[in-house]
Amino acid sequence: MRKVSRRTFVLGGLAVAGATAATAAAAAPSVLATTPYPFKLGVASGEPLPDGVVLWTRLAPSPLNADGQGGMPNANITVDWQVSTNDRFTSLAASGSVTALYADAHSVHVEVSGLNPDFDYFYRFRAQGHISPVGRTRTAPAFGAAGRDLLMAFASCAHWEAGYFTAYRRLAEDRPELVLHLGDYIYEDAATAGSVRENVGAEIVSLADYRRRYAQYKMDPDLQAAHAIAPWLCVPDDHEVENNYAGTVRENNTPALTAAQWTARRSAAYRALWENLPLRNAQKYSGNSIPLFRRIRWGSLATFHMLDARQYRHDQACGDGWKVCSDADLATRSLPGNAQETWLLDGLGQRLGTWDILGQQVFFARRFDAAGAASMDSWDGYRASRARIQNGWVARGVRNPVVLTGDVHRSWGNNLKADYANANSAVIGTELVTTSISSGGNGSGSTTIPDVANNPHLKFYSDHRGYVRTLITPTQIQADFRAVATVTEHGAAASTLRSFVIQEGLPGLQNL
Repeated sequence: MRKVSRRTFVLGGLAVAGATAATAAAAAPSVLATTPYPFKLGVASGEPLPDGVVLWTRLAPSPLNADGQGGMPNANITVDWQVSTNDRFTSLAASGSVTALYADAHSVHVEVSGLNPDFDYFYRFRAQGHISPVGRTRTAPAFGAAGRDLLMAFASCAHWEAGYFTAYRRLAEDRPELVLHLGDYIYEDAATAGSVRENVGAEIVSLADYRRRYAQYKMDPDLQAAHAIAPWLCVPDDHEVENNYAGTVRENNTPALTAAQWTARRSAAYRALWENLPLRNAQKYSGNSIPLFRRIRWGSLATFHMLDARQYRHDQACGDGWKVCSDADLATRSLPGNAQETWLLDGLGQRLGTWDILGQQVFFARRFDAAGAASMDSWDGYRASRARIQNGWVARGVRNPVVLTGDVHRSWGNNLKADYANANSAVIGTELVTTSISSGGNGSGSTTIPDVANNPHLKFYSDHRGYVRTLITPTQIQADFRAVATVTEHGAAASTLRSFVIQEGLPGLQNL
C-alpha cells in the first residue's frame, strides 16, 4: 500500500490554495468582488469516463437560508470552469461556461469530455467575481486497457449530530483516485439538543429543508477535502429520504403523511440529492424517483455496478427489524427489483473487467443472530433475490465478484458462500462492509464477531468509525479497514485495524 504523509497532504493543499488566491488576484487585479463568496459548499467531481468527468459546485453565499436558495438571487448565473493538467492552471485541458439555474438551487453539473484516459487533472470554477477552491480528479482508463493500479476508498453513514467527519479528512489524506459513497450522505432527523453538533431545524420534509440540510453537511471542511481529492461514485440509502423507507413504503407503514405528502417528500429528497452530488444528467431526478443504478467501467481492471437497494424493493410483508419471514414471503421479495436484478446479471455476464465490484447499501452475506433471526432490512430478508444473483454470477463464470456495503455502522469482512447452511460450501465471492463516518458515535471498540457460531463465513468485525481503503491491481485487492479513535472530538488520527487480500480467481478473504 502506498503511503502519503499527512504533512505532505497539508502542505500540498496550502500550495493549491495559494495558487488559487494568486490566480484570482491576477484575474481581477483592480476589482474586489462586491458580491459575497458563493463557493462555500466546495467543489466535487464524479462519474469518471475514459475521456471525462462530471464537475460539480453549487453557488450559496448564505447556505443555511430557510428558503433553501443559499442566499442567491432569483436569477440564473453564468459560471466559468477550467480543467488543467496542473494545480497552477498554466496548461488548460478544457474550459467553458455553464448557466447555474435558480430552479436547481444554482447547482452546476459540467459533463467534461475530450480529456485523456487514465490521467490526473485539476479543476476550478469562477462566478460573480470569485474563484472556487481547486479540486483534483482523474479519468478512467480506456476500455480494454488495464491502466494504473487503482487506490479506491469507500464510505457511508455520516451523521452530523453523532460526531465530526474526521474520517473524511483521513480518507482525503490517503489521496485515493476514486471514492465510492454507499449511502446515508445526510440524515433527515430533527435537531437533538445535547448532540455533538446539532442539525439545523426540524426533520426535513420540503425541498427547502433538504437543500438546507445538504448545505449544512457540505460546509464541513473535512467532507469538502474528501470531495476535492478524487472523483466520487454515489448511491443513496434510506436517510437521504427517511429512515428505513423501502420502495414506496415508509418505515413500518407510518401513517403521519398522506400518500400525496409522501410522494412530495420523495420528490424533494431526490431532487435535492441530484442538485448536491456530482451526478450526470442521466441520473437526474424525475418526479418522485431517480435513475441511479448504473455501470462504470475502469478499463479492463474493474467494473463498478452501482446498485439502488431502496427504490425498487418489493413489498414489506415482513416489516423491518429482526424477524423470521415465511418461505412464501421470502420467495416473492426482491431487494433491487426484478428489472435491476436482470440488469445486474446481464452486466456481470459481460465480464468486462478483472474485478466485478458491486457498490450497494445493505448487508449482503447471511447474518443470523443467536436465535436464528435475521434483519429484514438486509439481503437476508430477500434470500431468493440474493440466491438468484449469487447463482447467476456462478453460472456466468464471474471469477472475481466483490460486494461493497455500508449501512450497518460497523466494519465487516465476509466470505460469500454458495450454501450458507453448509460450512463446507464453496466460497464464491467476497463482501467488504465499511463502518460509518460518524453514525453511532465513537462505538464500543469491540472486534469480537457477534454470533460467529451461526455465521462462520463472517471473518472480521469492528465497532469503530472510519472507512475502507483498497488497492486494486490485476492480481489482487488489498483491503485496509481504517478507523479513527474518536468522532466526538475533532481531529483524531486514523489507523489500520486489519488488512486482507482478495486474490484474483480465488474468492474470499486472505490474511495479509
